[in-house]
Amino acid sequence: MDILTLFIVIPVLTITGILLVKDIRQVKVTAAIGMGIQLLTSALLIILFVSARHSGNTDEMLFIRDVVWFKSLNIHYAVGADGISVAMIALTSIVVFAGVFASWEMDFLTKEFFISLILLATGVFGFFISIDLFTMFLFYELAVIPMYLLIGIWGSGPKEYSAMKLTLMLMGASALLLVGILGIYFNSAPDGGSLTFNILKISKITIPMSAQYVFFPLTFVGFGVLGALFPFHTWSPDGHSSAPTAVSMLHAGVLMKLGGYGAFRVAIFLMPEAAHQLSWIFIILTSISVVYGAFGAIFQKDLKYINAYSSVSHCGLVLFAILMMNQTALNGAIIQMISHGLMTALFFALIGMLYGRTHTRMIDEMGGLMKVIPFLSVCYVIAGLASLGLPGLSGFVAEMTIFVGAFQHPDLFHRLTTIVAVTSIVITAVYILRVIAILLLGPINNHHYDHLTDAKWYERVSAVTLLSFVALIGLAPFWLSSMIGVSLQPILNKILAFAQF
Repeated sequence: MDILTLFIVIPVLTITGILLVKDIRQVKVTAAIGMGIQLLTSALLIILFVSARHSGNTDEMLFIRDVVWFKSLNIHYAVGADGISVAMIALTSIVVFAGVFASWEMDFLTKEFFISLILLATGVFGFFISIDLFTMFLFYELAVIPMYLLIGIWGSGPKEYSAMKLTLMLMGASALLLVGILGIYFNSAPDGGSLTFNILKISKITIPMSAQYVFFPLTFVGFGVLGALFPFHTWSPDGHSSAPTAVSMLHAGVLMKLGGYGAFRVAIFLMPEAAHQLSWIFIILTSISVVYGAFGAIFQKDLKYINAYSSVSHCGLVLFAILMMNQTALNGAIIQMISHGLMTALFFALIGMLYGRTHTRMIDEMGGLMKVIPFLSVCYVIAGLASLGLPGLSGFVAEMTIFVGAFQHPDLFHRLTTIVAVTSIVITAVYILRVIAILLLGPINNHHYDHLTDAKWYERVSAVTLLSFVALIGLAPFWLSSMIGVSLQPILNKILAFAQF
């Protein structure tokens, strides 16, 4: 068995193990062991990938496995990984592992919860390893569908409304994606021959411009909805606010990254000419996402809504960088996906831990928590500093790379929109520092909080896991940047070959 298929097999075996046990503690231990093995497999994948590159293997994709699924339509179970895929797989493994420990106190339909959570993760893993468009779409649907159950059953607040809104908007995006993918498929053999869903094969041909003009917007918007592209972002704050802690972590930390990854891997890579011609439209929309999301966070009182609008801003920055279509900006976009995935998962984990103690998410009802729960408070401060781009943490590396790359674009329009996007740094600093001041500093407003207990062992495992990687990327980003940069080159060559800059 190839190593990439293990990322599907291990979650399936973990789900099987959960089904076989009866005790709630055994369910949690089984989930933790399964996702721990998945995390170790991700580390092994990184080692094998780096070793292969150092040994001189320059193949566009490594660890390729190709098995025919449906011969008449040329649908294959085709998987492969480059440095970008490997980085996204590692991100998913880290967030899911931390999410299991963040959900350790789950006592309502525990078995069903962990099965749904790991099923969602299975879809995400499958999406990132797929190099066949049909297989990718199949795993995309597998990742989206469990969200309805996870929010509708285990959520809080107006959970039925939030689950329905999220599901309907993402299903609408799926419809656009399906049309876009079929459009690419039926134009994958312009000179005759067999049609294919294989991304690597399609990248070797030029899709007719008439088709690109139709299917690029459909594909980019389809993925962009999941990446919180303005004005299709409204499902995200409601979904985040109602989701249970681990689901919010996966939702913002991993699931939203399917949007940026898909827009980059499918829309821009396979249709670069239309991407170049139509990018100005989406640059305007993503610039609005970046600034609007940051401003939206300032006016929120609920901790989850603050982080949700922050995610709209940070994910908008990913799509903004992708549309710049140069080496530095694209590199920054991938690092931003990793960085934001880690720090927003940390934020939602900490918010869940705070809510479990204070039974509120309204910042005005809290205060002085640094005195009573110092570990969780310090973790929140570090997450906030990463979000506002403090040097030494992952947020600074990602945002600096994006803005430098975006400003390298020779076109005046791209430079002006970059200046607009840069203003989000100041806005982000305002709401992060404001929340830290109200939430953690000053006197204790509610004396019921005087005897709160600090983080338990499983909460510390979750928080420290995420914090470690936020610091690792911030202090030593070059190994990640190098791994991504090598894999960006063939994609960049395709973009430069067909897009007339």
